[in-house]
Amino acid sequence: MPGYFRSPLRLDFGTRILTVGLRMVDVEGTLWTDGMGIDSEGRSRRRPQTRLTIQSEFKSSFASICCHIISAQSKFTSELITMPGGGVALHATTDVNRIEAPVTLKAYLMCAFAAFGGIFFGFDSGYINGVTGSAVFIHSIEGDGVSALTSSHNSLIEILLNAAHSSGLGLIVSGRLIAGFGVGFVSAIIILYMSEISPRKVRGALVSGYQFCITIGLLLASCVDYATENRNDTGSYRIPICIQFAWGIILATGLFLLPESPRYLVKKGNVDRARHVLSRLRGQPPSSEFIETELTEIIANHEFEKNLIPDSGYWGSWYQCFSGGLWTSNSNLRKTILGTSLQMMQQWTGVNFIFYFSTPFLKSTGAISNSFLTSIIFTIVNVVSTPISFWTMEHVGRRPVLIWGAAGMFFCQIIVGAIGDTIGFNKTHLDASGNTIANNIAAVNAQVAFIAIYIFFFASTWGPAAWVCIGEIFPIQIRSRGVALSTASNWLWNTIIAVITPYMVDSDKGNLRSNVFWVWGGLCGCCWLYAYLLVPETMGLSLEQVDQMMAETTPRTSAKWRPTKTFASEMGMAGDHKLVHDDEHKELA
Repeated sequence: MPGYFRSPLRLDFGTRILTVGLRMVDVEGTLWTDGMGIDSEGRSRRRPQTRLTIQSEFKSSFASICCHIISAQSKFTSELITMPGGGVALHATTDVNRIEAPVTLKAYLMCAFAAFGGIFFGFDSGYINGVTGSAVFIHSIEGDGVSALTSSHNSLIEILLNAAHSSGLGLIVSGRLIAGFGVGFVSAIIILYMSEISPRKVRGALVSGYQFCITIGLLLASCVDYATENRNDTGSYRIPICIQFAWGIILATGLFLLPESPRYLVKKGNVDRARHVLSRLRGQPPSSEFIETELTEIIANHEFEKNLIPDSGYWGSWYQCFSGGLWTSNSNLRKTILGTSLQMMQQWTGVNFIFYFSTPFLKSTGAISNSFLTSIIFTIVNVVSTPISFWTMEHVGRRPVLIWGAAGMFFCQIIVGAIGDTIGFNKTHLDASGNTIANNIAAVNAQVAFIAIYIFFFASTWGPAAWVCIGEIFPIQIRSRGVALSTASNWLWNTIIAVITPYMVDSDKGNLRSNVFWVWGGLCGCCWLYAYLLVPETMGLSLEQVDQMMAETTPRTSAKWRPTKTFASEMGMAGDHKLVHDDEHKELA
């Protein structure tokens, strides 16, 4: 047995001689203090071979949990606390404000590069808007008469397939399907990774950087589409597809230089490596009190969650995402529903209608002379509005941002729909050449302006906040699964909306025209109600404290919740602890 914790809490899972000093329970037997035993009469004895006996009833449910923790053998913990190279001190604290080191430039830079994956995501989502409006592209894959393709996945494999094809819809669709594995995987992992390595004080701002990179990708895609719009050869669509090589290569190369998540390493039992990674992320020496305290807190939380959610293998871990009751505030099922529905609601805002179909839609109004340029303006608004969330996430909070953002989008969509129904998009006539012309161009311009304001509200609120929240609400045992399911929900609804939208607005189908904004407005109203009733406030909390908050409060009262103790103190680990050598462990055992 390589090593174990010693002092107020001693854990020796190899021999099952486990002792803890809990004020919540009455005990009889032997207590341990730094290798010396103290019997029930207060006399010191040297390492007696006696196990702790719990006699009284537990005074709280948490005491019961702790008792299970200290009375069960845990192979994981014997591996978890293995620290090659000798004994290393760990320091736990009861001060909830001292569990993390000051924020460093290195933390910002690491998260900024991880967020670069958003450019790949955004470019993929954006370039298709222009490409599907290209007459050369439409003719080359299917001939005349096809209006649009609707998909939004990409990868390096897809780039090869798409760029190489000469004609035929099948090959490009195959490439897009293969791409789903690439972008879908990256979009889930980046959010998980950034949430786990970011300092809690700026986690919201840093994870919002992922959405900012998505908007940059969308802008770059719009610029490339605009530059190739007037080409009469296959370069009009091959160039946007091939440019994605740059983003894929940069991301694939750079990810090898980033450290692993310390929480992932703790989960896998590699505390030694977790300590050094945490030291690298926080810019502190490995022996720093900040590193010791944060690492101890992560370990304590993991042990707590591990007893609530036992390790049940690969398929069992997916099952655990749906465990617990629907009406239990802190159940895994409820957290999974919260994460997946939050991403669904982000898609329900209708923003991808603008970024996927704004070019053909604006052309149909007859009032926009250059719909490509208007689409670029929308994308620029998206880019410049997103950094606002860097401040609001950490000073206003996740919950208010979502509530006010949904309200702003609702009113903008309703106004666009109302203008369109009366004097805007829906009121057109044909000129002598058979072209569609708007009756009131000023009204159409007003609609375009309110669409831009709507994008402002989305980009500064729901765009980043939905990603931030899904990275925070899941406990460590199911965090990777929960974020993956939430991201899958985003892509699922992204695809559903991309598929059904043409049936809603095409002239030979639903032909809703401006009325489609009534639909998006109604859904934004649902987003407001959802955020008000179900989304908790996580600003300023560590990932471990978010677990505590969701167990002790409700979404509507969560903003008032404040942590009063650390996980380490709840587990009886407050104070200095030491990981000891193998030979000392053998002597004590």
